[in-house]
Amino acid sequence: MSEAVLTHVETTTDTCPDGVVLVGNPNVGKSALFGALTGHYVTVSNYPGTTVELTRSHFELGGARRPIVDTPGTNSLTPSSDDERVTRDVLLSSDPHCVLAVGDAKNIERTLLLALQLAEMEVPLVLALNMWDEAVERGIAIDAEALRRELGIAAIPTVAVRGEGLDALRQALEVPLRGRFHLVYPAPIESAIAAIVPYLPDAGFAPRALALMALGGDETFVAWLRGRVGEETVAAILRTRAAAQTHCAEPLAAEINQVRMRVAWSIADRIRTHGARGAVPARRVRAALERATTHAFWGLPILLAVLWLAYEFVGVLGAGTLVDLLENGLFNGWINPAAIAFFDAHVPWPVLRDLIVGPYGVLTMALTYSLALVFPIVGTFFIAFGVLEDSGYLPRLAVMVNRLFKKMGLNGKAVLPMVLGLGCDTMATLTTRILETRKERLIVILLLALGVPCSAQLTVVLTMLGSLSAAAMAIWLGVVVGTILLVGALAARVLPGRGSDFVLELPPLRVPRPGNILVKTLARIEWYLKEAVPLFVLGTLILFVADRLDLLSRLEALAAPVLHGVLGLPRETATAFIVGFLRRDFGAAGLYHLAQAGSLDRVQVVVSVVVITLFIPCIANFFMMVKERGWKTGLAIAAFVFPFAIAVGAALNWALRALHVTL
Repeated sequence: MSEAVLTHVETTTDTCPDGVVLVGNPNVGKSALFGALTGHYVTVSNYPGTTVELTRSHFELGGARRPIVDTPGTNSLTPSSDDERVTRDVLLSSDPHCVLAVGDAKNIERTLLLALQLAEMEVPLVLALNMWDEAVERGIAIDAEALRRELGIAAIPTVAVRGEGLDALRQALEVPLRGRFHLVYPAPIESAIAAIVPYLPDAGFAPRALALMALGGDETFVAWLRGRVGEETVAAILRTRAAAQTHCAEPLAAEINQVRMRVAWSIADRIRTHGARGAVPARRVRAALERATTHAFWGLPILLAVLWLAYEFVGVLGAGTLVDLLENGLFNGWINPAAIAFFDAHVPWPVLRDLIVGPYGVLTMALTYSLALVFPIVGTFFIAFGVLEDSGYLPRLAVMVNRLFKKMGLNGKAVLPMVLGLGCDTMATLTTRILETRKERLIVILLLALGVPCSAQLTVVLTMLGSLSAAAMAIWLGVVVGTILLVGALAARVLPGRGSDFVLELPPLRVPRPGNILVKTLARIEWYLKEAVPLFVLGTLILFVADRLDLLSRLEALAAPVLHGVLGLPRETATAFIVGFLRRDFGAAGLYHLAQAGSLDRVQVVVSVVVITLFIPCIANFFMMVKERGWKTGLAIAAFVFPFAIAVGAALNWALRALHVTL
């Protein structure tokens, strides 16, 4: 979660006044339920962490229009990540009509663990037992009425993706019951609660729950208290917490959590029964496939098959057929010639003509690149990625690569932004918010900027290497992957901070639902049009101004000696690398044209595609890094990547020529 979102939550006194706040574990269909209630397009995903920002809307409830907020997935109200912290802060700053807790019916213990914490807060509460159909298929029966008696709140079975149970859920939301579950903790903790409660401010819910948060040891909650009760009172609370800790063998947060877990397990045993599984033959086939996708041996050919299908859809259909149709057929065939003819005939000001339809024009470069070249590629990638999400395969991919990612100070969850980077590094940089620590986010942003080629660039690179030998392809892939592993491992040791534990629930494999994929794709296309296209326009304007001030020719003159003397490349490649700062795929395209013209020998082709792959991030990605991490971090990453890419290219050029490698 970005710092801007955190600041907003912490300083807002009424996040969702008289509305509904959705709270739930990751990967329980919370955003799908939000979409079903509101009818709005939101990201719906099987992959933990998709909801990384607050999503707001309104919906009809009891004849009134009420606000509704979808919070990031959380496992505890004593947070261990930014996502959990944001959800906790939303609850602290809200006075909602109701909190809607969303849980996975087939994992009732985890659902109850969070529901108990919400019930302890004594907020108006309704529990949605989502994914009810998957529980039934697995032979799991939950007695919802018995659960209602245990917790004292409504517990409604739902299947969000099909809209099942929504009428009953709306009825429960109209008149929610207030949770009033009282857990008994070890004597030192109970004594500390009694001592802390008199110090606490009126927060609109049970002071006992606030006392438990204070004992949990989260410093962001202590900061929240400090702003409301003063430094002396906070000091007294901290002394009470320290005194309680001396009487407990485990950290207080662990002691509190163990009590909640025991109660959750006890309730689960009373309200859950296991019966015969539905659709047994189909289930056995799917269970075997689920095991195979994470198997140490069989998982690899499945992964390769998935990557091949994705490449055929994105690389061949998107980057080939659709790009040719839009770029050559629509923009360069009709729109751009008509616009150029109009401006030549009716606009007497050369600067304005060049601004719109010149070599660095808003229409002829920014919109042509972003809509005709990049959009069909990222669009097909969004569809393919949606299929992988909705099928439940992405978490299994995370399991497969977890051991490899550990070497870079990451865990398997980092595969999501890394895979997204193959579609668009700019979008992938935004999704690094799902990672739990600042260190992990910085490492992945660095690796995306350095060595993950977007699908448009990758297509051009593979086309160039396809005309050479298999050895050339292997060298390029080995250098790029080796660089990512090396830089990731070094960054893990150099950057301060810690990584996070790899805890991931695997959803069942399922046939992707076209409606879900459509929702996901439309939401991501909306993001692309709102966030990425303006960055293309901004980058083009910068290049336009630089060209007018004759800065581009000066940069080419400065770059040519480095490219020729250090990398052994022709001076003409300077233009391709400078344009590559606007879009790395167009830098690769410039090198492709030089190779087709015979201006590059085989060694130069390999060296140039390695450097353009590792080259400084495109301007859209650069601005996204600045937006996410600030100017200092963005400039630091760019300052590292540029000379590093040149150094790798120089070393590769020397090695290939010294060893007389046949390409």
